[in-house]
Amino acid sequence: MKYVSGPYTQGRIAQNIIEAETALTNRWNRGGAITTTAEQQDWQQRIEDLSFGRNTVMFGTSTEAAGYPAVMVRFPSVALDSLGFSWVSQIHPAFIVNGSIKPELWIAKFKSAYVGSVGVDGGVVSLRGFDPGNSKDFDDNLSYHAAMGTGFHLQTMIEHALVATLCKKQGFWPRGNNNYGKDVSVASELGSPTHHADATKVGRTATGSGPLAWSHDGTPFGLADVNGNVYEWCGGMRLVDGEIQILENNNAADNTADQTGTGAWKAILQDGSLVATGTADTLKYNATNADGSGTIEINTAVINQSDGSTYAYNAFETTATAAGVTVPDILKQYALAPIDAEHGGDRHYMKNAGERLPIVGGCWSSRRMPAWSFCT
Repeated sequence: MKYVSGPYTQGRIAQNIIEAETALTNRWNRGGAITTTAEQQDWQQRIEDLSFGRNTVMFGTSTEAAGYPAVMVRFPSVALDSLGFSWVSQIHPAFIVNGSIKPELWIAKFKSAYVGSVGVDGGVVSLRGFDPGNSKDFDDNLSYHAAMGTGFHLQTMIEHALVATLCKKQGFWPRGNNNYGKDVSVASELGSPTHHADATKVGRTATGSGPLAWSHDGTPFGLADVNGNVYEWCGGMRLVDGEIQILENNNAADNTADQTGTGAWKAILQDGSLVATGTADTLKYNATNADGSGTIEINTAVINQSDGSTYAYNAFETTATAAGVTVPDILKQYALAPIDAEHGGDRHYMKNAGERLPIVGGCWSSRRMPAWSFCT
């Protein structure tokens, strides 16, 4: 029998999911929150069927954000050794929350857009074709995402690291809006402008408006805009005067976790063990120049500290290690130290004075290598 091409070509599959996501955006723009169970289930079934189960729609469950829609991407749990890099045979820390192993996590497919005011009608949506959120500080981001209800949270550093590691393992470096509306390496790849940097240059682009090469895995079901567009805050990691501190595993996925100065922060020793912050010889980011500039060095002491205005930077894969210091795998698993010499040339910036919180993903004017999540 002669083969006849049917409707399920790669292009048609992408068209179908894009049309459904666009219809969901139009529904939100037209009617706001989706609060009836029947309509929620209908949207979930559409998106799940069209994505072969890789995507779904979740809805805010709190009183103030009930029915706010979020298109999400499923990441099933994986073991560290399955990723390669000679890591141990145990579950990836992104899937461990408060000592409980999770079978999966869901990460928002599109960068968050803010809705309303926290305490009144605040929350976020993850929808195709929106201007991505870009005006809130870290604390506000925590509040807006937590306002969606139990399980919803600002993406954590370990979740971002999971996605980055999967990209590296697959050998696929996603492109994006990292050069004024286009990709720096493929200028023909464009997104739809939602903001202009000046009279002649594009700034932000609409969520999901770029080509499939702008998704984390190059498919219509992957995370959109992981490279460029707007920076993304990440929870569960910080620097305090250069000391690298984390919340253990993915405990920051608990949206009630204290991420202030008195939270359950842990520092890291060279053997990878977690200890109280301020313990002697924990791992820190040192700068190579006396004024806190130059390049970044992983050390057990801060010898050269920023005055608050200076910073150190280098290509991530060239982040150095001081003589005699051992970098444990946990730092690499959190994307806080390079795995090897191949990370695409993207830059790593650091100030080692005071409390510093991570932003990742790069923006429309800087090429760097996803922004919220739900954990069941």
